[in-house]
Amino acid sequence: MKTIHCLNAISKFGLGFLTEDYKLTDEIKEAQGILVRSASLHDMEFSDSLLAVARAGAGVNNIPLEDCAKSGIVVFNTPGANANGVKELLLAGLLLASRDIIGGIGWCRDNKDDENISKTVEKSKKAFAGGEIKGKKLGVIGLGAIGAEVANAAAALGMEVYGYDPYISVNAAWMLSRDVKHITSVDTIYQECDFISVHVPLLDSTRGMINQETFAKMKDGVVVLNFARDLLVNDDDMAEALASGKVKKYISDFPNPKVVKMPGAIVIPHLGASTEESEDNCAKMAVMELMDYLENGNIRNSVNYPACDMGVCKTESRVAVMHLNVPNMIGQVTGTMASGGINISDMTNKSRDKYAYTLMDLDKQPDEETIKKLQAINGILRVRVIK
Repeated sequence: MKTIHCLNAISKFGLGFLTEDYKLTDEIKEAQGILVRSASLHDMEFSDSLLAVARAGAGVNNIPLEDCAKSGIVVFNTPGANANGVKELLLAGLLLASRDIIGGIGWCRDNKDDENISKTVEKSKKAFAGGEIKGKKLGVIGLGAIGAEVANAAAALGMEVYGYDPYISVNAAWMLSRDVKHITSVDTIYQECDFISVHVPLLDSTRGMINQETFAKMKDGVVVLNFARDLLVNDDDMAEALASGKVKKYISDFPNPKVVKMPGAIVIPHLGASTEESEDNCAKMAVMELMDYLENGNIRNSVNYPACDMGVCKTESRVAVMHLNVPNMIGQVTGTMASGGINISDMTNKSRDKYAYTLMDLDKQPDEETIKKLQAINGILRVRVIK
């Protein structure tokens, strides 16, 4: 029986995909897998029994990825599972920025006691008039699951869409509408677009990427939308850009003490993926990733270990080895198997930065002595007999 601990309330729809071979436990120290949404794991001590953490969502800032990798703990996320929910809210943000819908609704509430409001409105509505998004230029920075959906939807609404992503995957490229102009320089977006939407992960290289320097390249009256990560935008520089009129509107899904006080900012309380459908999709995807890893050793959508898929084991045994990505590691592993008289019928080795993963299907079960020899190899982080 495999044990799973939920650090947050996880969708029952997703948990329903756990088979009878799994049980949920309240004791985190006995869990082989953790399902998490927003709870922080940075101050947590991991037990030796923990094999994997699955984040029901895309962002993994709440998980110590390096510490997990060193301990041979695979961290999964669920890219694309909440893409539609974020896309729909961003489209709402585009409309809120182009037309003063919020101001107009406020006016109606303020004048709710006016018996002649149907006539008064004809004189007052000009104050809330705006423009249409059709024909306007939208720049999408980052063409992952969400960015690609935003680009395609905006193009379908008649916007002229520029997409920038130097690391676009083959799958994402295939999913992109032919109406989206894939450009090779982000400066083209800064210089030409009326609306700019950011869809990149928060890294050292992207932190504060929307700042005074990039504002200087933008058109006057540009609208900036941030439904990706709060810290991608330099708040102090954004406040200045709004005050000067360089930025007409800033639409953010991330309230913080600075942005909520900015005139010209439309701040949404982090609702991008807060739909029942998104939570169900994320939970299902996280559960399926966790089960495939615990049962078969396959890795899909990990953020700290390489992707690796050998399907279901059809031989006597399968062994997974997590190790540092260093020379001669494969030779030592296969040599140890040979010295134990064990034949490797199939094997896959994948690497990601300084970590690597080796999955082996064997003709017979390895004995305890062989496993101990594998574990003793310098650079081996974890050895797991799956079957």
